[in-house]
Amino acid sequence: MINLTISEALEKLNSGEISAVELTKCYLKRIEKYGADLNCYITTTPERALADAAASDARRAAGTALPLDGIPIAMKDLFATRGIRTTAASRMLENFVPEYESTVSQKFIDAGTVLLGKANLDEFAMGTFSKTSFFGAPVNPWQMEKRLTAGGSSGGSTSAVASGLAIAATGTDTGGSIRFPAAITGMVGMKPTYGLCSRWGCVAFASSLDTPGPITRTVDDAALMLSAMAGHDPKDSTSSTHGFTCNGPLEPILGDGKKLRVGVIKEFTNVEISNDMKTLFDKRISDLKSMGAEIVEVSIPNILDALAAYYIIAPAEASSNLARYDGMRYGLRVEGHDIYDTFKKTRAAGFGDEVKRRMIIGTAVLSSESYDVYFMQAARVRRMIADSFNAAFEQCDLIICPSSAGTAMPLDSGLSPLEFYALDLFTVAMNLAGIPACSVPCGLAQNGLPLGMQVMGRRFDDMRVLQLAKHIESVASVDNRPTTIMGK
Repeated sequence: MINLTISEALEKLNSGEISAVELTKCYLKRIEKYGADLNCYITTTPERALADAAASDARRAAGTALPLDGIPIAMKDLFATRGIRTTAASRMLENFVPEYESTVSQKFIDAGTVLLGKANLDEFAMGTFSKTSFFGAPVNPWQMEKRLTAGGSSGGSTSAVASGLAIAATGTDTGGSIRFPAAITGMVGMKPTYGLCSRWGCVAFASSLDTPGPITRTVDDAALMLSAMAGHDPKDSTSSTHGFTCNGPLEPILGDGKKLRVGVIKEFTNVEISNDMKTLFDKRISDLKSMGAEIVEVSIPNILDALAAYYIIAPAEASSNLARYDGMRYGLRVEGHDIYDTFKKTRAAGFGDEVKRRMIIGTAVLSSESYDVYFMQAARVRRMIADSFNAAFEQCDLIICPSSAGTAMPLDSGLSPLEFYALDLFTVAMNLAGIPACSVPCGLAQNGLPLGMQVMGRRFDDMRVLQLAKHIESVASVDNRPTTIMGK
């Protein structure tokens, strides 16, 4: 049952071949067997999962099944879940149990899904390897003996889906936190258009960049998950009225005489990537050409400045958002000799080094001496990047590029903070522009590890992004089940 896609599982559930309780027990058994080794869950919810599954079976028996009834998923531990610990992988919120439900997690309740647990991540979603988690890093299920990174910040979500410890998962993407981990674990990771999915009840990192999205094994599954997640939310001031609906397999947009202009970013041509990534990317371009796509070179002149702009804007917003953690209302509290000492001791003990680093950077660039020189300059670069994407889409329908420079690295690779930040080069610009982008497996490297490439489109062109991603998925034909754990 762990090899079923969402579509296949729904078909078997609807036919009565399997029940939601049977499917859920299968996943719970695997979590019990492999969960400790992979460390992909912070909190598991077996009692809730079985109750959800039983309720699903009852609805299906009554003929009132919901769109994703009985599908067992993992929820990134950044989404508030009523009555279930929500930690953001931080000591600051280690014992925080919210009394409210995030909009995204509520939408999945309304769609009939089964909650298996809360997936591990980088602390407050700040990181690239999920190593900043207070609960330790999740492990990539590919070549487990090498203890490779599952990426970040949604590393727990990608590890869970790749290893068959969830059929799908939610993630959030602020600068690549869905797409990068999806790429190096062989999964499909969709960053929707900013505003398509509500941020309400999702622990904030950088509010103008944070984007909830799905992580799945196939593109069709990503579309089904996004259909459940998307929709206007009056509780989120940045929520869009645009919707996204998908009820079945995605329609092809290539072949049978269909024409499509696909852009390749000129400025990425000389960026150093692995030989495997270059070879596979070139192969997928050839495949698209053979299907009738016209490949055009487009220019995003400031895209190589996106990394610098992102690491000014994101820490600045994080500095503001994380000011609320003061030990007064919720979360960790370390008593001091007065209120100011309590503030200092609580925040010193509650936040990890990377979170502190980003808050200090953010506070510095927001100071009166630096605001115009750094923050406003970064905001101008952001605007220029968005304008450049708009201009590029006048020349093409969709754009493709690598999701990462290479395959997954060991968790103990010893990279410096700046080297970690550089891994976001291929992903941050899409967040700054607010456009949709999907990472899809494009092949396996010579070392047997997966690689991914991205498809991006105009704002709210999420459907066509997924449709082209499905074409890439079909020609790449990657078996994305890690042999060490999926028992091929």
